Amino acid sequence: MAKGSVRKKGKKWYYRFYVEDKSGNLVQKEFAGTESKSETQAMLRKAMEDYESKKFIAESKNVTLGDLLDMWIDEEVKPGNLSNGTVMAYEGTIRRIKQHPIGKRKLKSITSDHLQSYMDLLSFGDKNNKALSKGYMRLFSAVLQGSFRFAVFPKRLITFNPMQYVIRREKKEEVNIFENDNNGSETQTITHNQYLKLTEYLKDKNNPALLPLQIAYYTGLRIGEVCGLTWQDINLDEQYLTVRRSMRYNGERHKTEIGVTKRNKIRTVDICDTLTVILRKAKTEQMKNRLKYGNLYSLNYYKTVKEKDRTYYEVYALPMTEEKPEDYKEIGFVCTHADGVFESTSAVGQMCRTARKKVKGIENFHFHLLRHTFTSNLLSNGAAPKDVQELLGHADVSTTMNIYAHSTRESKHNSTKLLDKVVGGN
Repeated sequence: MAKGSVRKKGKKWYYRFYVEDKSGNLVQKEFAGTESKSETQAMLRKAMEDYESKKFIAESKNVTLGDLLDMWIDEEVKPGNLSNGTVMAYEGTIRRIKQHPIGKRKLKSITSDHLQSYMDLLSFGDKNNKALSKGYMRLFSAVLQGSFRFAVFPKRLITFNPMQYVIRREKKEEVNIFENDNNGSETQTITHNQYLKLTEYLKDKNNPALLPLQIAYYTGLRIGEVCGLTWQDINLDEQYLTVRRSMRYNGERHKTEIGVTKRNKIRTVDICDTLTVILRKAKTEQMKNRLKYGNLYSLNYYKTVKEKDRTYYEVYALPMTEEKPEDYKEIGFVCTHADGVFESTSAVGQMCRTARKKVKGIENFHFHLLRHTFTSNLLSNGAAPKDVQELLGHADVSTTMNIYAHSTRESKHNSTKLLDKVVGGN
């Protein structure tokens, strides 16, 4: 076992221990600890255990955290089995980390304290930075944990992972016990009247985002899942649709793509009579537009592209008069513009931002509220949580209930009324 010790320099403690270099000679390595002697001693023990199990000398040289993140995404993440959507999320997170000064810091100088301060900034925010949600915090944590583990092995840039000592702290929720309004804990949804106002606005504008919004309201599909639907995915006679893919814009590649859904699973979602009527009308309208626009009508295609052991399916629209490349395959999207061009997630998102400024009473609207509303409507009207979980594509029912634990005021009131039946013997 390597021998080690701790010593104090200024306000901080440091730990050091002997390791073998490539020639087999013992050399002493020193690392920054914390202001606590006991914590630093614990870091020393862990570092020595790591060294004993790995037996190598770290050679980070002048590699920065930003350099490491680029190596990790290219050498480990992209060749791996993660979905393109997850890879894209990691790439976005890496861009943000590299914009912070910590991204320019050399690996050999990064301590757990630096990383803890950065994670605390993300979690709590400050006057210049808004605090991130729990979901984004998990994303940043996953990227940093994965990249530093990669730096230890197989890259051997550092001896141990400093992220293992970082705690993900969360801001405590403050409750005003004298506040009369207790609606802050409710899951945010929109009422049916608000939905009708929104759809009327889009109808007046003849906006192609209308159909994606209607589908999401009656199915709870995510924005990418809605835009990725094709007519082959919809059975109007038996009234169900199949969620097979999701559309997204890849900011790293500057391409609109289709790929697997969030959980890489195909699921079936039954549809109500109202949505069936809407879809039948939309299908008829799409066929009429194809005749109306003639040669000016566009067809949609996808192209398979392989890069760094990953497969991407890029989406394109071409006028009927333009000869398609041999590697283009036609795809019949449900949500399109009048001229046939596919409706993108970014276009629908822009519509949401515009509508909340124009339509009174929906100032806080965003597309994902339709998914919340769908779920709340089902649970409030007695749908089985397990059925709702499967419709939404959640991993398990606890996810569904954790997110939508706050049912509507009316639903909770009706639930307590059941006690009257018990007392009354009914």
